[in-house]
Amino acid sequence: MLHDHFRTLARFNAWANTQIYDAVGDLPEGEYEKTRPAAYFGSIHGSLNHLLVVDRLWFGRVEGVDRGITGLDQILHDGFDELRRAREAEDTRIIALVDGLDEAALGANLSYSSLAGDLYAMPFRIVLAAVFNHQTHHRGQVHALLKEAGAEPPALDIPVYWLTGR
Repeated sequence: MLHDHFRTLARFNAWANTQIYDAVGDLPEGEYEKTRPAAYFGSIHGSLNHLLVVDRLWFGRVEGVDRGITGLDQILHDGFDELRRAREAEDTRIIALVDGLDEAALGANLSYSSLAGDLYAMPFRIVLAAVFNHQTHHRGQVHALLKEAGAEPPALDIPVYWLTGR
């Protein structure tokens, strides 16, 4: 049952990212990289990079692979199109990883090191919940930044996904 829940969240996450990237792609020239005081990571570009950084960091920990993340504000891709392709690839990887889990894996502990080198462990189900919650949190910020940029932000609620996007 929990596995089905996370499978739904993985697919919702990919759908919501597509909605955000579609809206961002329609912004007038200069709005995407414009410095915005309300942006935690400086701009829409910085915020979208941050989301990819954190996913790569966490799923690298899950897979036991160093994905080259050195900081939470790291810019992985300078251009929008390149970042979008990387986001789509990461979402595909996340769905495949979650699909491959079972209930036992969700209850197992993930031991990992923070970027500062501190050691931690927590159940994998909590890691997944944190990752999907983090995505929602920062997508919400990008949603607000779209409005500030004069765009009409897309509806991103799970019921919208469930009724129209799956």
